[in-house]
Amino acid sequence: MAVPHPAEHEGLIRIFSAAQRIGALGTQPVQDMIAHACAFADALPQSVHTCVDLGSGAGVPGLVIAIARPEIHLTLVDRRSKRTDALQRAIRALGIEDRVSVVCTDVESFARTTKMKHSFDAACARGFGPPEFTLKWSTELVKTGGVIVVSEPPLGSPDRWQGIDLSACGASQPIRVGPVAMFHVEH
Repeated sequence: MAVPHPAEHEGLIRIFSAAQRIGALGTQPVQDMIAHACAFADALPQSVHTCVDLGSGAGVPGLVIAIARPEIHLTLVDRRSKRTDALQRAIRALGIEDRVSVVCTDVESFARTTKMKHSFDAACARGFGPPEFTLKWSTELVKTGGVIVVSEPPLGSPDRWQGIDLSACGASQPIRVGPVAMFHVEH
């Protein structure tokens, strides 16, 4: 049976609509939110097999990536237990617990874990934190040669990466891919 496009996936729509009702997700139409999150999945190279979603919240983009790219094993990280409990339920409801895991901790602690440092092919972040903070912790988690995909403000907005020493962060110059920026990790 073919999996529907994430924007038409009934399970994702139900999970994100419920998250909106309790205030865990913004008010943008759910299908638009899912379509935006698909840009993360599209930006990830085919070589990516493991990805960490920083500050997963209600599961955007992590759950969308899991549906769009079933070959990728995802780790969703959030420091709020209410959110991670909801993510655990969502993963079971979607039937993807064999390839998606949830960790309830702050990203700094997670990145400082010896077995996690430089262990992922990719990291994703949507609304996680200030740009430099996002890059710092993403590069701690991603292998050399891996990628970081971050949500970008609308076209025409000021360049938020200007003035950041990207090489000191271990990241390349960003490549804009629609509504996201992709960085190569260069430890």
